[in-house]
Parts: sequence; C-alpha cells; structure tokens
Amino acid sequence: MSIVTLRIVFVGLDYHASSVQVCVVDKDGKMLVNRKCANDWRAVMSAVHERCDKEVQVQAAIESCCGAADLADELISRGWTVQLAHPGYVARMKHNPDKTDYSDARMLAELQAHGFLPRVWLAPEEVRELRRLVHHRQTLTKERKNLKLQIGATLREARQKAPANANSWTKSWLAWLESSAELSPNARYITSRRLRRLRALQEELRQVDKRLERQTREDPLVQKLLTIKGIGLVTATTLRAEIGRFDRFRTGKQLARFCGLSPRNASSGQRQADAGLIKAGNNEMRALLMETAHRLIRCDERWTALAARLSNRGKAKSLIVAAVANRWVRWLYHQAQPGCLAA
Repeated sequence: MSIVTLRIVFVGLDYHASSVQVCVVDKDGKMLVNRKCANDWRAVMSAVHERCDKEVQVQAAIESCCGAADLADELISRGWTVQLAHPGYVARMKHNPDKTDYSDARMLAELQAHGFLPRVWLAPEEVRELRRLVHHRQTLTKERKNLKLQIGATLREARQKAPANANSWTKSWLAWLESSAELSPNARYITSRRLRRLRALQEELRQVDKRLERQTREDPLVQKLLTIKGIGLVTATTLRAEIGRFDRFRTGKQLARFCGLSPRNASSGQRQADAGLIKAGNNEMRALLMETAHRLIRCDERWTALAARLSNRGKAKSLIVAAVANRWVRWLYHQAQPGCLAA
C-alpha cells in the first residue's frame, strides 16, 4: 500500500470499549482509511499512518462518551489535535436511517474537515478526577436519601409517630426509633439494618469530604468560591468539577444557560409564552444551584432584596428562586475569571 504525502488529514474516531473505528479523509474529502482497530492509541495511530506519512498534521474528532477523554488525552500528548463532539448534535446531523461504525466514523471525519463539528470542552485530567469524586459523593447522598425515605415509609406503614418534641433525624428522634417505636419483628430487623447502613454512609461521606478538601486545598478557583457568602465545600467543588473553567464561556448568560437556569421560550405565531427553565444542563448541578439560591435569599442582603422585589410583583416562589440562581451564576461568572483569582 502506497504512502500518501499530505500536510493535513482529518480523522473520525467512533469509540467503543473494545475497539475504535478510524476514518481518515484528506482536505479534498477523499477517504483514505476506514477500518476498525483495537482501543489503544498505538493501534489508532498505526491505522492513520497506513496511508499517511509520519509528519502529517492530524485533526481528529471523537464523540464525547465514557473513556473517550482518556484516549483523546493520549493522542493529544503525541502531537494530534483532538476535539470532542457533542453526541446529541452529531446524531441529529445524520440523515441516514442506518447506523454503522463505518458511517459514524466517516461522519465525524467529514464534520471535522468542513469545520461543522459540534464541539464540547475536553476537561483536563485533574478536573475529570475531581468530577469522579464529586459524582461518587452524589451517589452516596442519593443512597442516604433513599434509606431515609424507606425508614419513613416503614413508620407510616406501622402508624408510628414520634413525640412532638423530637424532630426527624435528631438524636432524640433516632433514640425513639431504636427503643420506643412499636414495629413488627421484621420491620424492626429491616429498620435496624437500614440504620446501620445509614451510619456507615455518614462516615463514608465524612471521609469523602475530607478527601475533597485535601484535593482542592491548592485550587485557586475552589478557594475563591469558598470566600463567597453561602458557598461551602460541596457547592464549590461541584461547580469546579462540572464547570471547570469559567472563562471558557463568552458571557455569564451563556454560563447560566449551560447550568440549565435560563427561561425557556415557547412562543408560536401571535402566542408569546414562557415554559419554565430550559431542559438542558446537569440536573445535579441545577438542583445544587437552586439550593444555593435558597441560602442566598436567607443570608445575603443583595439576593434577599431581589427576592423581595420579585415577590412584591406577585411572582411565584419557584420563579423567584430560579431568578436568583440565574442572576447569581451570571454574577459569579465575573468573579471567577482568572484575573480575579490571581487578585
């Protein structure tokens, strides 16, 4: 097979856990290679250089999915230019009812060659590591919530009510649950097992929080966020993990949209209407920002005043909280720019 001397080629990588489909096209759109290889950077580079010389400039595209960022980093460290593609937008760009690895890889290569690739941010390794730990903590908190809901359901089923002076999940309430609540033998056994797991989760969450604190101790963005009223370790590390760099957005409004805090327009013809918030962004981060807005309304005069103005205009509580979250994120965008962090 002859080697083609080229200055630049465009590569589409259709990523799978055990293999990668590699498609190479030149600047004229001519397909040079389209074959499957092992999921390894050496095999991918070998597939490209079957028809291209070693000095060729490679611009590659790979759909964002589990594991794709690690492969992209390995190829970038060896001189390639690699862009992550938004899988949802790429899927909508396809006008073929059939789906094959061959056509998917070619689609990515052609989008990259013509400059139409819908790009997403490739987070650096340290951000991806923090993201793993934050997501692990979210998994633990979901399990804790489910355990509490299950214990509450058991008490309702047994028609048990705690004393009026014992608030749920306080020490006095837990003491009543373990010693005085009238439960059947099996309900008592199941509840005791759930309480044991709940205590283990509490300890595991404490260990995760300590690890988050150690890992972000020298992170200027996290430390800056911690100085803002109403922001704690969990909120700061989640924003750092999910947003990464605030300066990758052009405006605060674009950041708010990324967080799923922008109002959704549902207008048609003469009908002008809103339909809540846009259905975009990370659900966990949006929920965390809503919780942050509730805290800001209680403890920060600026946001308390904004909430009061909206309330006086007859706005619903849910709309007020969403508006505060949106305005706060747009304000935070300017506070978290690199120049402000250095100061």
